[in-house]
Amino acid sequence: MANSVFIQNPISIYDDRPGIAYHFPKIYLRRVEECLGDWVIIYEGKKGALGYTSVVKIDAIVEDPSKPNHYFAVFEEGTQWEFEQTVPRNNPFGLAYEHSLRGHDGSAMSGGASVSAVRRISFDEFSSIVSAGLKPLEGPNALPREAMFDAQGSTGFADGQAPFVGPLLQEFRKEVLTSRPARDQSFARAVKAAYQGRCAISGLDLRNGGGRAEVQAAHIRPVKDKGPDIVINGLALSGTVHWMFDRGLISVGENFEILVSENKVSSEVRGRLIAPGGKLFLPRNPRHHPHPEFLKYHRENIFGAAA
Repeated sequence: MANSVFIQNPISIYDDRPGIAYHFPKIYLRRVEECLGDWVIIYEGKKGALGYTSVVKIDAIVEDPSKPNHYFAVFEEGTQWEFEQTVPRNNPFGLAYEHSLRGHDGSAMSGGASVSAVRRISFDEFSSIVSAGLKPLEGPNALPREAMFDAQGSTGFADGQAPFVGPLLQEFRKEVLTSRPARDQSFARAVKAAYQGRCAISGLDLRNGGGRAEVQAAHIRPVKDKGPDIVINGLALSGTVHWMFDRGLISVGENFEILVSENKVSSEVRGRLIAPGGKLFLPRNPRHHPHPEFLKYHRENIFGAAA
């Protein structure tokens, strides 16, 4: 097993499937095979976030039945975890995180190995990037509704999650990267920040006395159904709307129109909880918009299923 960096852009000539699989040509087959059963880091180029964006575990490699000499690296279901911080190629000291990409001054070079779609990295490089990526977001939009108290009784803005560091990852690798509580906290911060604390369905931006957003982060494809912890599989929703969404009383159509189970939700409730116009309030950044495949999953497997 080995760690690697995979380049996977939101817009690509490859048949990539966010949260599900990575599409690649045969030239990289041997390198990808080395990663089976281990974790890799996803990097987006200029067409995306321009940085390291998530970590995911590789479960299998299957041949593409429709395109010769191409394969899919299948992700272990539910393992993709989006970084709260997009990690640039250079660390805070101006040195490339990937040693093989360092130029004469230590910073990341252009061209050469940097354009290789699959790049081997050491565990130290892997842990440094993950540590930087999972540094908790700050600001009122990303914070939990209730302030966390430290040992001195001060509230502040921290929510209690310590940054991940290399030794911690190396010693508790499985526990850290598969920790449900850590993932839930991280996912919530990222989704709420992407939607700027506003409910995607009601349009309301409710704040408590400390200025913290009252919205919750909802998985579109649920965790119990192996939904990944990435922003495009999330919606920021107020408590009641979140419950309705999870129960299948409301959903989202192909054009981001809000769908309502007419025989289960009264017109009065619809009028109170769904914004006029009946369209989803989307994040400003298009790369955070809900992915069509996750919305389709919710419509086909959850919407209208409540007894």
